[in-house]
Amino acid sequence: MGSSARPGHMRFGSPVLSADDRRMAPMASLSVARVLFALTMIGLGILGLIYDDFAMVWQRIPIEHLPGRELIAYACATVELMTGIGLLFRSTARFAAALLAVYLLLWLLLKLREVVVMPRMEATWLGFGEIAVIFAGGWILHASLADDGRRKALGFITGKTGVRCARVLFALALPMIGLSHFFYSEQTVAFVPAWLPFRLAWVYLTGAASIAASIAMLLGIVPRLAATLEAAMLSIITLLVWGPGVIATPTDRTQWTALIISFAIAGGAWLVASSYRIAPRFAVGAYVTNASIG
Repeated sequence: MGSSARPGHMRFGSPVLSADDRRMAPMASLSVARVLFALTMIGLGILGLIYDDFAMVWQRIPIEHLPGRELIAYACATVELMTGIGLLFRSTARFAAALLAVYLLLWLLLKLREVVVMPRMEATWLGFGEIAVIFAGGWILHASLADDGRRKALGFITGKTGVRCARVLFALALPMIGLSHFFYSEQTVAFVPAWLPFRLAWVYLTGAASIAASIAMLLGIVPRLAATLEAAMLSIITLLVWGPGVIATPTDRTQWTALIISFAIAGGAWLVASSYRIAPRFAVGAYVTNASIG
């Protein structure tokens, strides 16, 4: 304890909440995580334009007969497509990240309504958690790419504080996803590939892994490793669960939507993990290396 922390390290506090006070991981460069996230937004935009609709249960509109539904769906698809493309170019990435963060926040608020109306149904928390992970990734991008003037004007939304808040949201969202594996184990096991042995055990293991990653990040126990392993697990699940369906039925809208949304969730996780990339992979508790932000 005391004040014997080494230069460039933090002695107290969780990396999720208080790491990176001097610098944070640079997002100005075109990282693999940013490309993956951008491609998922482009994919959602293309699907929306093709089918004149939202992304099914992941973008459920609470009004059943919404006036101008197709027009709104087109507008949402256009935002997804254009922001996804914008993230791929340095000259447009900052504006695209800001617009996308606002757009994703609106979808998160719609999911929050379902949680408020049906708080005892875990499925509503699952839906909120999935969109929260995507939004956390978008928030990381916006917080990291915002210029100095915007960081001062928007306070905790951008800069190092914004990144830390996005990490907290991500960590809090993971148990919502993990617990669904226990609440809906019978439904979830149906998605596990038939060639895998002990299919129910994999359901419980992956659910527990998400909860463990959340605890690790919140308590500052190897947070970078926890976020990275969670992102890797979500990516593998996406490929194993939805990849074969797309290959078997390449014209099935449901399979494509599920694949792209699942990759978007994984992409959000990779963006959170990449925000730790300056920190030591096995940093634990007391000493946390500061990261940088471009």
